[in-house]
Order: sequence, then C-alpha cells, then structure tokens
Amino acid sequence: MRIAVTIFLTDETITPTRLARELEDRGFAGLFLPEHTHIPVERTTPYPAGGELPREYGRTLDPFVALGQAAAVTGWLGLGTGITLVAQHDPIVLAKQVATLDHLSGGRFTLGLGFGWNVEEAADHGVRWRTRRELVRDRMGLMRALWSEEPVAYEGEFGGVRASQAHPKPVRKARGPVVGPRTLVGGAAGPKLFAHISEYADGWLPIGGRGLSESLPLLRTAWADAGRDPDALQIVPYAVHPTPGKLAHYAELGIEEVVVQLPPAEEAEVLKALDGLAGYL
Repeated sequence: MRIAVTIFLTDETITPTRLARELEDRGFAGLFLPEHTHIPVERTTPYPAGGELPREYGRTLDPFVALGQAAAVTGWLGLGTGITLVAQHDPIVLAKQVATLDHLSGGRFTLGLGFGWNVEEAADHGVRWRTRRELVRDRMGLMRALWSEEPVAYEGEFGGVRASQAHPKPVRKARGPVVGPRTLVGGAAGPKLFAHISEYADGWLPIGGRGLSESLPLLRTAWADAGRDPDALQIVPYAVHPTPGKLAHYAELGIEEVVVQLPPAEEAEVLKALDGLAGYL
C-alpha cells in the first residue's frame, strides 16, 4: 500500500523543502497540503472535530506555493491538495495554477478538492453557502474546458469562459469525463457527493476513512450508473491515524493508497513522526 502524508504546513513548522526531501528519501508516496485562505476571528461555524479550532488553521501556507517548492527539490514524490476550496477561487486563475504545477512537476499533482466547512471564510469570498456544491461543479466544468486539448467554450450557471488558448495543459490525458490532473473529491458519504465524484473526478478522499464498508458499495453503484469504468475508481482515505489493523482492512476493500496525518510541528517532531511510520512503508 502506498503511504502518503498530509500536514498543516505553517510559518511555524518544518519547511516544505525539508519535508519533501525527507519524504522522498524515506520512500513515502506523496505530500498533500490543506488550504485555508484566512480564518475570521468572529466565527460562529463550529470546528467539525469539536472543541477549539487548532492554531494551525489560521496559519496555513498557500498549498500551491508550498507544493511548488516541494516539486522543485524532488524527482518522483506525489504532490496534492487536501483539499482545495474550489469555491473560493477564480476558476480561470486556479486552472492555470493547477496546470502549471502539474506541468512543472511532470504530472505528479493530485487535485484534492472539497466544499469547505467554514461558513464565514467562504462568505468573505462571496460564496453562498447553500449553493457552494453547485458552484464547485460549475467551476470544475469551466476548468475542464481550459484544460482540454482544443479550445472549448463553457457557459454555466455561475460563469463561463470563451474558447481560449490556455497552456500549459495538465500532463494526464482525458479519461472518460475527467479532464486534467488526477482529481479526488473530499467530503462525507452521501448521494450528492457520490454524484459529483462520478461526474468529474477519479475518486474519493474520505476524511478519516471511517465507515467505508458501508459507503463504498453505494459509491460503486453511483459510479457504475454514470457509466464509469469500475476498475478506474480510486479511494484514498485521508488524514488517517494508521494502525496495522486499519491498513489491513483498507487492503481488504481494495484500497491501494492512504494519506496519513502528521503533526503541525517543527522539524524534530515531524521527523520523529516519520520514523514512527517507517514500519508501514
């Protein structure tokens, strides 16, 4: 099983270049970074995990800049976002950022995307909370048009783009309805999420990886109903705290990659955590 990691990289943690080199040297499969543009102080949205919002949420590095640094000092390490808050981006600019990072890294980028949980953060970006999923779907359609080999116009409910010259292109070729880099959607199991995955993604980033025995058959049914190749569906449990039993369970479900959680800490603590994960590689 391929073991990648995720971490809240901040201005107080290990640097992207130092971590990326260590991951590649040790044989980890990839580095995934989360995204928060800002955390409004006057906030009513509860932290999904309960309790006080951890300090690192308001200090995260921009994932695309940090992953660009990681790409520059590694040769094969996978690079991904977990997750990109697509609704909070200009999709034309985001399409360029994604394609550039994928191009410069030789096709190593995975676009992990999601819909967000912080209402106040999204509102500052002009996002209407109730329609954010439809907005993300629309923006993914626009970006797929810009990533297409030939100029294609797109007109959606929330915006559009003229048929355009837009280079570089992501390295991967189109597969079914998916155009662009490897694309995984994060979020809680449910019909709406599974419809999104089946329409424009390569698979699912289930946060924490719980309940997969019950949810995977539902996703596979939605995937098949959309006419997708059953062998192409990718399931990548995300932000996992691994145990031998948990990874064995994932393997029984046919899962080949998992993203484990690292502490948002300085270099010595992060390297110690990597030492502790060595037995899973």
